[in-house]
Amino acid sequence: MLSYSQRTYCKLSYNKKDHYYREAKRDGFRARSAYKLQQIQKKFYILRRGNTVIDFGAAPGAWTQVASKIVGNKGQIIAVDKNPIRSFVNENIVILLMDIRSPKLIEFVEDELSGKVDVILSDLAGNTSGNWHLDVERQVHLATIAFESASKLLLPGGNFVSKVFRGPPMKELESILRKNFTKVKLWRPPATRKSSAEEYVICMNYQPVVEDIE
Repeated sequence: MLSYSQRTYCKLSYNKKDHYYREAKRDGFRARSAYKLQQIQKKFYILRRGNTVIDFGAAPGAWTQVASKIVGNKGQIIAVDKNPIRSFVNENIVILLMDIRSPKLIEFVEDELSGKVDVILSDLAGNTSGNWHLDVERQVHLATIAFESASKLLLPGGNFVSKVFRGPPMKELESILRKNFTKVKLWRPPATRKSSAEEYVICMNYQPVVEDIE
């Protein structure tokens, strides 16, 4: 097993050879993941000028950077993460350091954003263990948490995007999403590393299921 210093060296060596890593440095993005969102946007057009957007798991802020540019000055991005996020020069970005399940997030949206938002993005990711089944369960669990929070904050007609790993645990979540969105697509952006198992579930036109009252 590689030591921490050996793993760090391998990662740095890989990054120097990685096309999107070099592009991110050149273009001023905080991470190569910026290109994944750009590619999702180009294919599915999930973000529009003037949209209000919440970015779950925003640190270090690459998706926030991309979304901020797309929605423009009349839009707004709320970057949410438990981990610190360096401040942005963009005036249309608000940083909230909190868990996405925090009641304070709902309070903020209700008080500052008239109760709902147009789009919710989630690039939340946990540490991988090397155990495929466990890693799939963990990632799908994070995506489920993201949707549970999104269901309280998203406008009808809104869009939701979340990182997932495809596997048996994903079937249940996909079924739930298909009941709540008119279009659901699993897609792997070209910028995804070949060694990564991640995909993104693209959910469009939120139409929340209303439970019958007995």
